[in-house]
Amino acid sequence: MKFTLSWLKDHLETEASLDEIAYALTDLGLEVEAVANPAERLGAFRIAKVIEAVQHPNADKLRLCRVATWPDGPGGRMEEVQVVCGAPNARTGMVGVFAPVGTHVPGTGVDLKPGVIRGVESNGMLCSERELELSDDHTGIIDLPADAPLGERFIDWKGLSDPMIHIKITPNRPDALGVRGLARDLAARGLGRLKPLDAAPVPGTFKSPITVTLADDVKDRACPHFVGRLIRGVRNGPSPLWLQQRLKAIGLRPISALVDITNLFTFDLNRPLHVFDAGKVRGGITVRQARPGEEILALDGRTYALGPGITVIADEAGPEGLGGVMGGEHSGVTEATTEVFVEAAYFDPIVTAATGRRLRINSDARYRFERGIDPAFTRPGMELATRMILDLCGGQPSAIVEAGAPALADRAYRFDPRKVVSLVGMDIAEGEQRATLEALGFTLDGDMASPPSWRPDILGEADLVEEVARVASLTKLEGKPMRRAKPGVPKPILTPIQMREKAARRTLAALGYNECVTYSFIDRDSAALFGGGAEAVRLENPISSEMTHMRPDLLPALLQAAARNQARGFMDLALFEVGPVFSGGEPGEQALHATGLLVGATAPRDPYGSRRIADVFDARADAEAVLAALGAPQRVQISRKAEGWWHPGRSGVMGLGPNVIATFGEVHPKVLREMDVKGPAVAFTIRIEAVPFPKAKTATRAALGLSDLQAVERDFAFVVDRRVEALTLVNAAQGADKALIESVSVFDEFTGEKAEAQMGPGRKSLALTVRLQPRDKTLTDEEIEAVCARIVEKVTKATGGVPRR
Repeated sequence: MKFTLSWLKDHLETEASLDEIAYALTDLGLEVEAVANPAERLGAFRIAKVIEAVQHPNADKLRLCRVATWPDGPGGRMEEVQVVCGAPNARTGMVGVFAPVGTHVPGTGVDLKPGVIRGVESNGMLCSERELELSDDHTGIIDLPADAPLGERFIDWKGLSDPMIHIKITPNRPDALGVRGLARDLAARGLGRLKPLDAAPVPGTFKSPITVTLADDVKDRACPHFVGRLIRGVRNGPSPLWLQQRLKAIGLRPISALVDITNLFTFDLNRPLHVFDAGKVRGGITVRQARPGEEILALDGRTYALGPGITVIADEAGPEGLGGVMGGEHSGVTEATTEVFVEAAYFDPIVTAATGRRLRINSDARYRFERGIDPAFTRPGMELATRMILDLCGGQPSAIVEAGAPALADRAYRFDPRKVVSLVGMDIAEGEQRATLEALGFTLDGDMASPPSWRPDILGEADLVEEVARVASLTKLEGKPMRRAKPGVPKPILTPIQMREKAARRTLAALGYNECVTYSFIDRDSAALFGGGAEAVRLENPISSEMTHMRPDLLPALLQAAARNQARGFMDLALFEVGPVFSGGEPGEQALHATGLLVGATAPRDPYGSRRIADVFDARADAEAVLAALGAPQRVQISRKAEGWWHPGRSGVMGLGPNVIATFGEVHPKVLREMDVKGPAVAFTIRIEAVPFPKAKTATRAALGLSDLQAVERDFAFVVDRRVEALTLVNAAQGADKALIESVSVFDEFTGEKAEAQMGPGRKSLALTVRLQPRDKTLTDEEIEAVCARIVEKVTKATGGVPRR
């Protein structure tokens, strides 16, 4: 939204400065994007007089001019400057626009410097309109009237010193798309007084021969209200200079008086209008939906194919305009127009937006109608437009032709002054709150407030509070500590699961993983690789064809991220994500997971050989670190019963009895091929909600138990079947004496052809180290031997193996 300062002052009586107005607009929620002050760009150009213009001695097409300038302004000292000019209209005695040395000329982008042209010095420039960016005219220098005040700034004399303000309008504030709406906000802030708007009816002198009808398919929604008026005897010439300058200042091109008036009303009062050449309208006007096969040549010069769902303004010959979007070329006004039919109507925002998108038309009218203009201002807008047309173009108006009624909603909300404190935290007197709402156009009746018709965004009590707070200025909001209901340490705000989620995220980041935040939607084929893709988790309205199903696991998105990184040359990756996964579409079929993915090497390339490819044990170690941070028991059972997307021989499941809390291992090569990931890749998944909470209300770390007695270590080697897992031996040995045995670890494995040659086909050797830690006395040899015997007994019973001799 663009407007000039003088334009704003047509509606706002104020003494506020430009800076004060710009600050207040932004503070009110109408962010000022730019302020263009012509004085900064054209302030150096002054009115000067050519004392003498003679032929250049060394060039046929150049003139040598002696120019009288007044650098200090009118009445100051006069300086004579020599200028070489190539304009054919340069002559002795003419008055023009002079730019001294050092001036930046916007039309050329050049900073003027003293120069020598064809052997003659030149200091400054006599300017054309194109060089000042006033028009494209470059046929000669600007020729001013002889009585133009010498030495005055050209922009002041020309009336071009009006600053232009460009603000950003949020979609919920359609009233701010008119200069009057902005003036109303500023007046409510206290920066001036809103001037009254005289919309007195203009009496008609005859009955309009053009009638208006609303068809049944539009009168209930698409166009509930239409006001029209015929004006005879108009003169459609150029619009007055003030109107042209106002439109040029906001980037619009003046066309003719009638068209310029409609453009002015669009930006001035947020009231889009349209004028038809009444001599080209056949019969009456009907607002209806377009029929199949109809077309219209619009004012933008393009022909559009129409159809049902598009609102058109039509006469007996066919469509003459697109409702709320654009008029038609056939009935457009020209300089020969002497009779016009003026249209002011209300078009539904949704229907208008759908029409604009369908036809791909962007116009100032559409921009306003689809956000919602004031439905109550349709007839007053017609009266104001009629008065301006009569003032600028003359003519005789008919009586108003009206169909339908304003689409007004009866809205009223409870006004509670105390809510400004409870919702915003600002202490504002009730009288000031009421005065603010009344200044914004609200009607107050006791404790009920009715929004004005131009504010469709006011939909509840909280919106009343917002209006009071933004006008009072949120910069006045003071930070205060929250009141506590009870003294002492407050209860935790985060739930236990939220605390766990936070702990998992921090732990994974500390382990060197980079966090990913991906969509909860993936494509069906990727979901199927991880046990998903069922109809129950399919989205009815997906964002794209690659996001059709809710994800069954976090790994698919991490693998897709890894593939994208590998395609860009990043081969060593450590990624993680914490988020929900979905086993179905019903409540309760959602779980919170933390998943980490390692692809490539664990370290950068170096000359010392420390670089290696991440393996399953890296994934297990990181999974155990996360489980420890979540408070999981130290001893968990590990099995091989992992899902199908894990490598069957290089993966494991961590659990507590039947309760699975984590899975780790290599990702199946088939899955990597489908996901276009260059493997191998290892990963782990923590089921955060499945990890049991400590039974005690206050979880504390167990007391450190140190012993002064010497620990004893014994080594054992067992010959077992090659399919026996090392964990089976470890668990069996640990169970021989849980109080005395501190740790059990595997330190050697002997497999292969040589092992089978010594121990028999299908056999292998596993060696264990068992550490015994006495607590109250030193162990005797007999006690040590007894424990060792129990270890051998437990292991042989659990595995079917025998001690290796």
